Parts: sequence; C-alpha cells; structure tokens
Amino acid sequence: MKAIVKQYPKEGLWLQDVPCPKPGPNEVLIKVRKAAICGTDLHIYQWDSWAQKTLKTPLVIGHEFMGEVAELGSAVHSLKVGQRVSGEGHITCGKCRNCRTGTQHLCAHTQGTGIQRHGCFAEFFTLPAENVYPLSDAIDDELGAICDPFGNAVHTALSFDLVGEDILITGAGPIGLMAAAVAKRCGARNVVITDINPHRLQLAKKLGCCTAALDANDLNLKKELHALGINDGIAVGMEMSGSPAALADMLDAMQPNGKVALLGILAPSTKVDWDLIVFKGLHLKGIYGREMFRTWDQMQRLLEGGLDIGGIITHHYPYEEFEKGFAAMATGESGKVILEWS
Repeated sequence: MKAIVKQYPKEGLWLQDVPCPKPGPNEVLIKVRKAAICGTDLHIYQWDSWAQKTLKTPLVIGHEFMGEVAELGSAVHSLKVGQRVSGEGHITCGKCRNCRTGTQHLCAHTQGTGIQRHGCFAEFFTLPAENVYPLSDAIDDELGAICDPFGNAVHTALSFDLVGEDILITGAGPIGLMAAAVAKRCGARNVVITDINPHRLQLAKKLGCCTAALDANDLNLKKELHALGINDGIAVGMEMSGSPAALADMLDAMQPNGKVALLGILAPSTKVDWDLIVFKGLHLKGIYGREMFRTWDQMQRLLEGGLDIGGIITHHYPYEEFEKGFAAMATGESGKVILEWS
C-alpha cells in the first residue's frame, strides 16, 4: 500500500510502498478516506528539535483521519465492516491510576498515533477498537477528518462555563477558531480573538464566529475591550497561541476569579506576572488532547445540533501531492488542509 513515511532522520517526508498492516485481536483495520495535516506533522516534516527527540524512523505519520472499517480483529464485536469512523489517536495503557480513575487522556504511558506508532497517512492503518469512534450520518467525511483538532477545541472551550460570559482567545489558528465557534454556540456574550497573522484574522471574520478579531501587533487590549463594552475584564480565557506576550496580555485582561484554559505550548522559559494570578485569584487549567470519551460525545452532538465548522477547511490535495499540503501549512495562510486518500 501507499503511505507517507518519515523514512530518514532529516527534513522531508517520502511517499512509499509499505506492507499493509494486519489488525491484532483487539484492533481494527481502517481504510482511510481523508486525513488532515496537523501542526505536529509539520514539525515532523521539518525535523525540528522536538521531532528529533521524539520520533524513531522509519515511521508512517499522521493522526487526523476519517475512513471506514475494512477488517475486524478476532475479538472485536462492537463495530462493523464498512462503518464510517474517526478515532482517538492517543493509545493509553488502561492500567495506570489516571486510566482507572476517569482521566484516561492523562495516561502517563500514552502512545501517539503517527508519533510512537504507525499513523493514518496511508491507505490502511490499524487502531485499537476502543479508540475507534463511529461517525453519525449527520457528520460528513471532511468534518470527520478533523475530529481530533475539533476535540481539542471542544475540550478547551467547555472546560469552564461560557453562558453569558466574555471570552478571549489568543491564537486564531484552526483550533482557536473552532473554539470560538463552540463558545458562540454555547452562549458566550462576546468572543474576542487575537493573532498576529492577517490571513487568520481575515478567516476569523469570514467565519463570523467572533465579536472581534484583533491584530495583536501594537494592541492595546484593554482599550479594545472597553470599546466593545467589556468593562469588567475577561471571564474565560483560552490560550491557543503559545506566545508569552499573548499570555501576558490575557492575564492582565482577566477579571478577578477569571478562568484560563491553556492549550498553546509555551516555551519553558516563559515568565508570567504571578501577582496577576495570585491577587486576582485566577484559575488556570492545562489542556491536553481530548477527554476520553466525553469530548467525543460532546463534539458529535454539537455537530449534529448544527454547529458549522466547515469553513475551517481551506485546502484539499490528493495524497500524492502531500508536499503542496505541507507547503500551504508552512505559509501560515491556511486553515485545515485535507489529503484525499480515496
């Protein structure tokens, strides 16, 4: 079968013929229809310091997908051949304290699809049956392919009560924009998003999910918030940018007892004004992946209920032209990029 492989420990990816995998007793073989490129995949392509210390080559990469069940392992009885599915790419141990006490997404022994085990940028790949999530007929193939990042957005956005509140999102990438759509759908009064990328700010305005999309370059955030009638500060912040400057602006703008969800990956050297956190009594929550499998149920119900995130997808390429997809990602002038596998 054809697969996109990190064959060598250097920049680049390679389209190769590799053996088609066979599912183990508790696994499912999935025929991939569509897969989406993630920022993590771009790090792997560029072979940055994170990729160098995390991956072992050769490896089939990719973890955002939708497809159909092609074959069942001998012990799998909960799924059917031909069923449309997406799936959770974090493979957990099922035995540690977190797995056994309701926080499976924080398993200390997690293996990532397309990171520690072969991924979905292939005609076929295997996934444990418990990680496979059947797709409702109300969810089309394209949206099924971006369930993974949409789940990150849902997990972040629904960490705190949004109804009637003023929300600030720093970072207008695809996950930030999807979180904005969720916040608006769930009854936020104002949803303000900031970024330094004009293309992403324009996409935010086009999607219509934000009260305001603000350029973070030379931004007087408090002044802009006052102009919107937000005079008491931000109730819920969602940090999606990984920018220390954006986090500093957010903490300064928070109201006392405000809640901040942190999804962006900040450098270890990032400094914060602890007085803002301590004396405002702020609540900070780190976000990792999707809650298993509560977030999956929430995202499917949101989509079934009419939440429209299709505008987040801006580019499509056949898998043979994956280089074009990665080039589009690298420019920063894209939303989600879909690779077509069938």
